[in-house]
Amino acid sequence: MTAAADSTWPPCVDHLVVLAADLASGVAWCERTLGVTPTAGGEHPLMGTHNRILNVSSAAHPRAYLEVIAIKPGAPRAIPESARRWFDMDDPVLQLQVAAHGPRLIHWVASVPDVEARCAALSTQDIDRGAIVAASRPTAQGLLQWQITVREDGLRLMDGCLPTLIQWGPVHPCDSLPASGVQLQSLALQHPQAATLQAACEAIGVAAQVAVAAGGAPRLAAQLATPRGTVTLSSFTPE
Repeated sequence: MTAAADSTWPPCVDHLVVLAADLASGVAWCERTLGVTPTAGGEHPLMGTHNRILNVSSAAHPRAYLEVIAIKPGAPRAIPESARRWFDMDDPVLQLQVAAHGPRLIHWVASVPDVEARCAALSTQDIDRGAIVAASRPTAQGLLQWQITVREDGLRLMDGCLPTLIQWGPVHPCDSLPASGVQLQSLALQHPQAATLQAACEAIGVAAQVAVAAGGAPRLAAQLATPRGTVTLSSFTPE
């Protein structure tokens, strides 16, 4: 059973998803790119993945973190063999891109207090965000529990610009994450179907927290204040 939800937070940018071929290279990328080492994190028995996370909360995004995630070699997963992992992690094209160019921003997750209602709002726009799945992972502070939208095909939707939705239980990762020296300043979304994306963000309740623009190539761009100065993470992959 999923723990009682934390309904005190309105819809917001919850976390940025950086995909790595393996966790060690993801941590090294974070140190090299942001100037800090993500130390917290754990395993996801549901998907056979593991992560490291970093508090990037700021005045603009007061409960946000960055997640470096990778498939854990040899780890079992609870989802059926026919199903794909979240965030397109089983997509061979995406895996090749990350193997060739290194870890990169691929997606973002929006926290909502009422995930069923937000999924219903998206369905009125013919957007199927996927099933609402209960997940958890153990931490030193106790069990983290959440509900998250996961399609059986693993698709992120709109090239990663349309967020996955998450509804946390009573504990959020940022509750125990110390300040890292990195803060999320802004999140910009570029997509050729900008009007559709804008309407979806409004239905979710996060339109005021992101900038949506029309463009030929889909792209996420997160601007962060870091010990190395301002850093912009982009989902764009060079050819």
